Amino acid sequence: QVNVAESGGGLVQAGGPLRLSCTASGSIFRVDAMGWYRQAPGKQRELVAGITRGGSANYADSVKGRFTISRDNAKNTVSLQMNSLKPEDTAVYYCNVRSVTSLGLKTVEDWGQGTLVTVSS
Repeated sequence: QVNVAESGGGLVQAGGPLRLSCTASGSIFRVDAMGWYRQAPGKQRELVAGITRGGSANYADSVKGRFTISRDNAKNTVSLQMNSLKPEDTAVYYCNVRSVTSLGLKTVEDWGQGTLVTVSS
């Protein structure tokens, strides 16, 4: 079983920064891709940023140049540094982890419980 836990959400003024963190733990042989998604009220969940085990990152057009994703393979963590936040960034942010389990070497995908980011204008 793989557990995914996020932290770092909260209320911030427009233009300000916020950093989200996520840790995967449990019966993990290897963590592969990690990423952040978000879901605003009344909208579908969307990819914000993803990063491969090798460090290659991709971003949604709406956050390019403002958000930076990074990871620590030794700690099974992924972070999202969000700068120049806008009210339209308000959403619940979810961490997504794709890993290989230590029991049975199964490839699994797991989600965190979500953390709310609110950007006030």
